[in-house]
Amino acid sequence: MSAADTIKATIEKNDVVLFMKGTKMMPQCGFSSRVAGVLNFMGVEFQDVNVLADAEVRQGIKEFSDWPTIPQLYVKGEFVGGCDIVTEMTLSGELDQLFEAKGVTFDKTAADKIREANG
Repeated sequence: MSAADTIKATIEKNDVVLFMKGTKMMPQCGFSSRVAGVLNFMGVEFQDVNVLADAEVRQGIKEFSDWPTIPQLYVKGEFVGGCDIVTEMTLSGELDQLFEAKGVTFDKTAADKIREANG
């Protein structure tokens, strides 16, 4: 299977996927840590894909999404964005709306706490 096939299969099989440097329990860069931290804090079940473990996936995800940086978040097959976009969406409440629209379970109280702490 090619890297693109692997990426596509992972996105189709999981409601929420984070392509990141490291894992959700052991992020290997600050940007990946921030996005994984938001998802973990909000209680979102997500599949983490450590791009550092596979150079083909690391390059392949950039081509697949036509997005140059990692991390990359996908929700129900839809590319959401990287760290800055996820951060902005979290603080504006747009991420809550996306999760609600896509039927993804998350802790609304935790999301509100993130906004309160950064308000």
